[in-house]
Amino acid sequence: MAHRATKPSRGTTQKGSGAPGSTRAPGHGRARVTSVMLYAVLVVFAIAFVFPFWFMAVGAFQVNPTSSPSDLFPTGGWTLQNFTDINSRLNLLRSLLNSLVFTVGVLAGTLTFGLAAGYSLSRLQWRGRGVLFAIMLGVQAIPFQLLMIPLYVQVTRIYGLGDSYLGMILPFLINTTAVFIFRQFFLSLPESLFEAARIDGASELRILFSIAVPMVKPAIATVALITFIGPWNEFLWPFLITKDASLQPLAVSLANYISNVSRTASNPNGAILAGAATLAFPVVLLFVFFQRYFRASDISSGVKG
Repeated sequence: MAHRATKPSRGTTQKGSGAPGSTRAPGHGRARVTSVMLYAVLVVFAIAFVFPFWFMAVGAFQVNPTSSPSDLFPTGGWTLQNFTDINSRLNLLRSLLNSLVFTVGVLAGTLTFGLAAGYSLSRLQWRGRGVLFAIMLGVQAIPFQLLMIPLYVQVTRIYGLGDSYLGMILPFLINTTAVFIFRQFFLSLPESLFEAARIDGASELRILFSIAVPMVKPAIATVALITFIGPWNEFLWPFLITKDASLQPLAVSLANYISNVSRTASNPNGAILAGAATLAFPVVLLFVFFQRYFRASDISSGVKG
């Protein structure tokens, strides 16, 4: 006599069936705890990173110096007097303009020569290319401070460019780090794109600016940000090459203010923080503007097959 197969009753689950009533794997809970701990650590590091900027912003707009933890979260006492005090001793707008001219000049030279040199070292075949690249890497190991005195003599006595914007910009026109970054990005581009352009009769300059440059926007954004921060905060070379206060960038003017006349201000700490905030604000804006370009480019989208 055949026996009927009994069906499992409702509410019971078979082992390994994956039904909703089955228990979750133990590893899922550990992964969630690890994720929470990771985010907690990242939040702590983010707060530590933002704290100096918050301290600077609060102190720049406060009547009294920020000297205790309770002053970091003020409910009143806001003022613009700190900016007025420092502007009365040095022309903030003029100093900002000098910094902008210096930085934009360096940035223009870095991008122009960097893109051309990087393309030449990566995509053109010519004798001595490897030797020149090795020399360029060796130049990166030489500190700029060792070359500063010979450069000062050459720029001021031979070229006669002391107390001029060109004298400040000239030593920074070619950035070997930018050349290296552009070379590596150009090497990652498919060779078939360049071969197809050459078959169509495009010149090397046309290939560079119409094909290569649009595909290395992340590299351009990286180089632009790094290059901007360098000359914008540069102190030693502009201080050495400029004696006229009307030509000095903000970093030099602010250092002179701190050394000479900051003690005469009603709130010296607030005035110094106001100058520092003025110097840092353009860099923050630049990073916010360029951060969307810090992603991998789809360099293979233009290749068929």
